[in-house]
Amino acid sequence: MPTIPPLPDLLQTGPMMPMIERQLAEHFTVHRLDEDGAEKMLAEVGPRIRAVATGVGSTAGGANRVTRELLARLPGVEIVSNFGVGYDAVDTAAAAERGIVVTNTPGVLDDEVADLSVALLLATIRRLPQAERHLRAGLWPKGGFPLSPTLRDRTIGIVGMGRIGQAIARRLEGFGRPIVYHSRRPVAGLPYTHYPSLIDMARDVDAMIVIVPGGPETQHMINAEVLKALGPTGSLINVARGSVVDEAALIQALAEGTIASAGLDVFADEPHVPAALMAMDNVVLLPHVASATHVTRDAMGQLVVDNLTAWFAGRPPLTPVPETPVSSRA
Repeated sequence: MPTIPPLPDLLQTGPMMPMIERQLAEHFTVHRLDEDGAEKMLAEVGPRIRAVATGVGSTAGGANRVTRELLARLPGVEIVSNFGVGYDAVDTAAAAERGIVVTNTPGVLDDEVADLSVALLLATIRRLPQAERHLRAGLWPKGGFPLSPTLRDRTIGIVGMGRIGQAIARRLEGFGRPIVYHSRRPVAGLPYTHYPSLIDMARDVDAMIVIVPGGPETQHMINAEVLKALGPTGSLINVARGSVVDEAALIQALAEGTIASAGLDVFADEPHVPAALMAMDNVVLLPHVASATHVTRDAMGQLVVDNLTAWFAGRPPLTPVPETPVSSRA
């Protein structure tokens, strides 16, 4: 009888969706970094690892990041498949130096994140969670909820104009408000005004939606100076990464009235949210749920698996990130 080749060894850095784990077990010999004895496991099987699956629980502040140090213990690794469009938890520079391909899950979550971004914008400006709390507390019979600000008189600025940024802008067109954006360079074919300067855009808009990648290049790009430019009637919406906003500066700006309000789906040290933000009534806080629907998370999970199985079938991965090479399978 023909000999069945052994399954490739794969390192899973943390818990993942059951549908991902089930398929990984079908195609790979899976070793889990989050289990007891991880150090011993890495010493024994690290040289055999050819793939890494990561993402859930691997945000910038998480314990399961794919660091240069971890990759150094995996001399045979060929591909890192990341769950999520953001991949700042993976050291792509170290991967590129080794010829390791990194993949992410773009495209399949664009609409979901764009929908949530618009919902968070409306909830923040119209103070919808606060109004619901007013009703649930039995306060309506004692007096109506105070009038809220409006989207009607606002210019909306988008920080980042990739796929998700463009999806957000298309949805906002239906509200009939001016839309402008800041990015490193203008995007051809878009009808929105491009601002090369983030400060200039912040000064000219009344609401700002942040949707840029995380990582060192965008660390604290929304700082005290930007918030001051946004001004006392301005609203900040962050659906990007917590690292993009200087959280201490944001808390101070909200407390002092430097800006009016904020809607946040992401935080600097997830899942821990500063008590100061929790206590404020001019913020709307969500637990990083922009893409968190069954349909979208299943599509993201399938893309994690499909990138890996394509690679080990001798095909290029479906969604490699631009920082890492794919020439060996092109």
